[in-house]
This record gives sequence, C-alpha cells and structure tokens, in this order.
Amino acid sequence: MSTDRENRPGRGPRQSPAEFEALYKALRRRATGAGASPARIPPACVRAAAGEIRSGRTVTLAAPVETRSAPDNPQPAGHRLTGPSEDEALALGLHFATDHFGMNIHGDADSHLDALCHVVWNGTLHGGVSAASLTPDGATALSVELARDGIVGRGVLLDIPRLRGVPWLDPGDHVTAADLLAAERSQDVRVGEGDLLFVRVGHRRRRTESGPWNAAETRAGLHPAAMELLAERRVAALGGDGNNDTAPSLTDGVEFPVHVLGVHALGLYLLDYLQFEDLVPLCEEEGRWSFFCVVAPLRLPRATGSPVNPIAIL
Repeated sequence: MSTDRENRPGRGPRQSPAEFEALYKALRRRATGAGASPARIPPACVRAAAGEIRSGRTVTLAAPVETRSAPDNPQPAGHRLTGPSEDEALALGLHFATDHFGMNIHGDADSHLDALCHVVWNGTLHGGVSAASLTPDGATALSVELARDGIVGRGVLLDIPRLRGVPWLDPGDHVTAADLLAAERSQDVRVGEGDLLFVRVGHRRRRTESGPWNAAETRAGLHPAAMELLAERRVAALGGDGNNDTAPSLTDGVEFPVHVLGVHALGLYLLDYLQFEDLVPLCEEEGRWSFFCVVAPLRLPRATGSPVNPIAIL
C-alpha cells in the first residue's frame, strides 16, 4: 500500500519535520563555522569573476514588471502617469512626463530579491536575530540595505529542462542535488565559492506559452536536500525562474523549506521569478554557462526585499 512518505514518480522523497530540522541544524552549523556570511562575496572572487567577460554582451535576467492581474499575480504592480496633463502635453514650452509606481515585492510574478530579514523561523531571523527587529516602520536589522553595494560575482546557470530534454519542469516537480551535478557535467561548468547560482526550471517559458497559473499552489523548484550541495560549494546567492521552492512543499509542516534553509540557515540572498530565456541562447552560442553578473537592488531603507534586474555580462 502506498503512503505519503513513498517516493512518487517526479516527486522524490518527502521530508519529515525531524529530517528537515536535522538538515537545518547541519546547514546552520556549516554557515556559522565558515565565518562570514556567504552573501558577502570576497573581493578576490569578484576580481576573478571579472575574467568571465569575453564578448562583452549583456543580457537581463529579469522579467518585465506585471501591471495586470493574473492567477499568479492578484496584486499587480500599480503604475500611472502623473504628468504632464493633457493640456500641458500639447502646449508650447517645457513640461515633464512623470509617473508613480508601487508593487508587492514578494509576489509570484515579478523578479525580486529576498533580503536576509525576509524569512522568520521560530521567532528569529538569520543569525539568531530576534524577529522583534521587524517593526511597522520596517526591518531594523538585516534589511536589503545590506546589499546596497550590489551583489557582484561569477554567475552560473544550470539548465535543468535542457538536461532532461524537456521545455520545462512540470509544476510540482523538483530539482535534486543529483540534477545539479548532472547539469554541471552536461554543461561543462562547476559551481564554486562566491558564485551566484541560477537554476532554470522553465517556469517563465511555461508561463509565456501556456499562460499564468496559480504558482502559489503548484510550481517546480529545488528539493530541500539540494541545499546541502550549495552549502558545500559556498555559493553566495541562489536565483530561479520560479520561487526556488517546490509547491506543494516536500517538507511536512514547512511551506517554504528552501527559503528557510537558504536565507535563514545559510544567509544566502535568494532571487525569485527571474527569467533566463534571453540568456540561454547566448550561453549556447558562446558555448559556456558562466558569466560576470551584477545584481543591484534598490536602496529601500528597512525593506525586506527589492525588485531587481540582474545583468549577465558574457
């Protein structure tokens, strides 16, 4: 008789709360023992990453901001023109076009970066900082301001649909550590210390070709156990074209295990809902899957994240 703990095709092993807690503690010990947060990329790694610039071609890893409601975006960004007035626009003399913009940073459609204060687990933030540091006026610790100087380093894209010979992973499927290692071999690249790891599951392509769906309920992402490989390699950031977390969750009682393990335990910056459809053909054309990468979040005081437009430079 099948059980909830059974390995189902396309889903793999579930995690019990005890298994997740053991993994969480192991990753937190690793991060604490390593000293500085992996999110702080050593200058030597940045200098080495500059050697990735060869052709000088640049490409965005962000999707256009969504201003229309959709199943995965019930609170779309608001954008309106505030000037000039209709009379001013057609009048002689100088006038300026101005606008107002507002958005839900942590939605399921727009590309964004999660600050280290974004994930609250058992009353604390990353590093044991009390969740009481989150106030109505914003985060008084670990806000996105920590990334004000940018997240700059060597980017590596691992393309899992390419590895499996499919256009995208179906919602609910997940990426294991074995998948990541196989993608490295297939693409002749290796993720290392200080790297910005980007994992493509094909979420954006599926959304473009099949239409939006409620990604909060079902989406492809990483298996929580894959985070152990990221910890071993000392990567600085993790970005995906989905949420990075699989839905439904593979961990009993924890809805976003990858976020808890990545942000809270390891101190990684997570980038959600990027898009790699512009980058993939350039990587294929140049025959390489690593590049120089610049991530520049907005300076939003006390914010828990920021809309972001990462730029890959090949």
